[in-house]
Amino acid sequence: MTRFAFTIHATDGEARTGTIAMERGEIRTPAFMPVGTAATVKAMKPESVRATGADIILGNTYHLMLRPGAERVERLGGLHRFMNWPRPILTDSGGYQVMSLAALRKLTEDGVEFRSHIDGSKHMLTPERSMEIQRKLGSDIVMAFDECPRADQGREVIASSMELSMRWARRSRDAFDTGVEHASRSALFGIQQGALDEELRRQSAEALTAIGFDGYAIGGLAVGEGQEAMFATLDFAPNQLPTDKPRYLMGVGKPDDIVGAVERGVDMFDCVLPTRSGRNGQAFTWNGPLNLRNARFAEDASPLDERCSCPACSSYSRAYLHHLVKAHEMLGAMLMTEHNLHFYQQLMKGLRHAIAEGRLALFASDFRRSYMAA
Repeated sequence: MTRFAFTIHATDGEARTGTIAMERGEIRTPAFMPVGTAATVKAMKPESVRATGADIILGNTYHLMLRPGAERVERLGGLHRFMNWPRPILTDSGGYQVMSLAALRKLTEDGVEFRSHIDGSKHMLTPERSMEIQRKLGSDIVMAFDECPRADQGREVIASSMELSMRWARRSRDAFDTGVEHASRSALFGIQQGALDEELRRQSAEALTAIGFDGYAIGGLAVGEGQEAMFATLDFAPNQLPTDKPRYLMGVGKPDDIVGAVERGVDMFDCVLPTRSGRNGQAFTWNGPLNLRNARFAEDASPLDERCSCPACSSYSRAYLHHLVKAHEMLGAMLMTEHNLHFYQQLMKGLRHAIAEGRLALFASDFRRSYMAA
């Protein structure tokens, strides 16, 4: 039984391609993880998600602890059985909600007191409770509990937040290790913080490395700072982390964000963009994003993307998808979501092959020329 092993097969500049081996299957990197916030990738059946090429999906600790509840999921056999996804699942720690639900929480050294966005009930989320919830869910890759500050806050605030996250990382490690059975089959990732500040990021990376994790996430980006600032941070942040462990950029992103991050040494990604955009009529294609609500598609008999082999592109026209989107038919959201996830996985496959063959620069240049021309 393989608990967790990361093998780098090839590099091209800073970019790497490899494999994460776990008990429930292998994860090919660079990898994109579809987001299954509430134990479902919206508008998709699990077998359809797998058919797009996804090796792993993401679940959300905060939302699942509120509904249906981690204890209930555990009684029903764990998240994999509950949602019929037998492959690896990464669960976030709930820390992102510390920022996104700021109006509903109280932050202390111990943890975060939330008021549920569903019914207003009070809940306490600490590093220890986050580890417990993720254990009950049966997560394969567990994320340390952290606080994610906004990048536009002052350096003193960001430094204090980073230091708190590092103390929580130590507590997360200790709590994870006490769950012996879970720790024997799962992995724990630490989360680097420090916003856009190179020195704070360095301090965070050193603290995490001293604790020791199976992988390392880059947190606190894709929160409104813009692509230029994000790339400037990724020019140094990944290389502050151990080279022999996976690097996971949380919450990213647009296809061109992913290509740029892979060039800078990132191995794993997640984002709601392909599923959310699909439900709202936007398709990602090799020639750039398309808004299927646009009237110009009303009599367009061509496929959504001629280079794509997904069911939406193989069997339906842009005109039909336009009709479904305008009529708010569920099938429109389903087909558009499936296409977007297929596109993202094909992009990851292309990146992996390009790195393995030493032609990433050419692949990235060709991608940008086509994608950004729209």
